[in-house]
Amino acid sequence: MSRPVSRVLTLLELLQSGGVRTVAELAGRLGVGERTVRRYVDHLVDLDVPVESVRGRYGGYRLAPGHRMPPLMLTDDEALAVLLGLVAGRRTGITAAAGTAGETAAAKVRRVLPERLRHRLDAVLDSLTFTTAPAGSAAPESAVLLPVADAVRHHRPLAIRYTGGSGGSGERTVYPYGLVAHAGRWYVTGRDLSVGADRTFRLDRIHGARVLLGTFEPPPGPGPAERVLTALATAPYRHEVTVRVRGTAEEIRARLPRSVAVVAAADGDDGEGEDWCRVEIRAERLDWLPGLLASLDRPFVVERPDELRGLVADLANRLMDAARGTPPRD
Repeated sequence: MSRPVSRVLTLLELLQSGGVRTVAELAGRLGVGERTVRRYVDHLVDLDVPVESVRGRYGGYRLAPGHRMPPLMLTDDEALAVLLGLVAGRRTGITAAAGTAGETAAAKVRRVLPERLRHRLDAVLDSLTFTTAPAGSAAPESAVLLPVADAVRHHRPLAIRYTGGSGGSGERTVYPYGLVAHAGRWYVTGRDLSVGADRTFRLDRIHGARVLLGTFEPPPGPGPAERVLTALATAPYRHEVTVRVRGTAEEIRARLPRSVAVVAAADGDDGEGEDWCRVEIRAERLDWLPGLLASLDRPFVVERPDELRGLVADLANRLMDAARGTPPRD
């Protein structure tokens, strides 16, 4: 690569790092005169790279938003970060790209890398092993994610076509409070005007989103992440479980994810100065709850349902048999 072309690309890399760069600074970094810097800027403009001049004492050059993405100049670390980010996003299921956009984006980045760097990055990606299975495809379409994010940012109403878990679908008008990515899925939480209550919607179940006119003021209170986790913990399942656990709310929340249980301080104590909390869990099945409660390693009392008490007793008997070394009961 000739030195003038190399310097033009270096200039582009400096401008892509953000901010305004003075002519004197650019000349010093490139090792050329200020007149040459201006000539290099003209070369970039001829290539449709949106470089704009900033006047004033602290003026210079910067990249302006353009109608198309200019060529990207990436350092070794930046190229590795981009490719690993694409791989991790696809692996966790939260990459918001339709079809094979993630794969084609990674292929484009690799294709323009120098051979030396491409081989080093391929060595990382080929030798990388994940300890978890790939998440199911629950990434939202860009045509859904982008208008939802725009409505959240500018506090505008949002019209969506939504299909619920039971299969029913319909139009909804929502005041969206925020976007949340959790456990491989994207959610938007907000006020559902059709029912007059706060709701949480999975973005992969939204089949159309349109920003409406007008604005709204988000209410005070919990942030979007806490709203989504609470909605997941209180979703309507077959069983409603209530357990009193000895300990502070902070101690119990450290062992119970917010997406699984709602923890609140209970009135009074046990007469020995110990705090108790009431834990509420919604579950389709009860068989996994005795082990979860035992893992808290704290005294607890099952308030409801009665069936859970029997399952806890069964687990206690099995643990006693294991401790004694006796054969398991039928």
